[in-house]
Amino acid sequence: MSDIDLVVLNFSSGSLTLLNGILAVVMFSIALDLCPADFKRLTLSPKPVVIGLCSQFLVLPSLTFLLVLIVQPRPSIALGLILVAACPGGNISNFITHRAGGNAALSVSMTAFATVGAIVATPFNIAFWGSLYGPTRAILQETHIDKLSVAITVCFMLVLPLFLGIMLNRIKPQLAAKIRQPLRMASMGIFIGFIFIALFANWSFFLAYVGAVASLVIVHNGLALAAGYTLASVAGVSAYDRRAITIETGIQNSGLGLVLIFGFFGGLGGMSVVAAAWGIWHAISGLVLASFMARKAVKLPAEATS
Repeated sequence: MSDIDLVVLNFSSGSLTLLNGILAVVMFSIALDLCPADFKRLTLSPKPVVIGLCSQFLVLPSLTFLLVLIVQPRPSIALGLILVAACPGGNISNFITHRAGGNAALSVSMTAFATVGAIVATPFNIAFWGSLYGPTRAILQETHIDKLSVAITVCFMLVLPLFLGIMLNRIKPQLAAKIRQPLRMASMGIFIGFIFIALFANWSFFLAYVGAVASLVIVHNGLALAAGYTLASVAGVSAYDRRAITIETGIQNSGLGLVLIFGFFGGLGGMSVVAAAWGIWHAISGLVLASFMARKAVKLPAEATS
């Protein structure tokens, strides 16, 4: 296990550029569901979004740090968990929320707000929580991660496509409606295929170490889902909104995590395996949870039915 901190995955700069582009297209397709009026509506009833963002960017990183302190995994694995927890909600969270019978509009809006917030929150959480744990602090000091560079990466890969998608939906709503679903399905299919190709190029390494992180990833994902559900319940939001917050907290943007790992950490072994395992597992757990939730319909708020 000790050599997992030394091994790096085979991933070219060209592949990293392609991954950036794919994720940008995925975010653009999500933004086609939004218009400026959606954000105005949320300012009138901001509580669910605020609770969701607190769950993602405050509660989950804190719980992740406690998990690292308790388990004390290898440094690169620990930093991988911290990095994944610092990422905004994943791109498939909107689809899974819809399958779960939750507030899909809230899920899309949370993805948008979390994406913008990630410019500051993601590099801050990586640097802050990573520096509090000695072994991960050593990795951060060796890599000299530039928080501004991380913010710029997040901005160009996620925030700019988000803005362009919203603008297209506002200026050309018929065109946005026409291309929304095909673009989303195509981009997600390409993204999933790309990840499997990347894993295939490092298959022997992935198989050698995935067992070492699988249980941690499952526990970590369970903590994320539980954090979203518990905080939403304590805050007293509706069951309709609670499903969206739960899923949005438990589905992390592991694709962004991989971009940051390859772009700033040189494809460090334990971090890469954690992010890749998360990318597989959160889709499985999310779909299973959605199937369970969908068995029981929830009462929709008046504004959701109008």
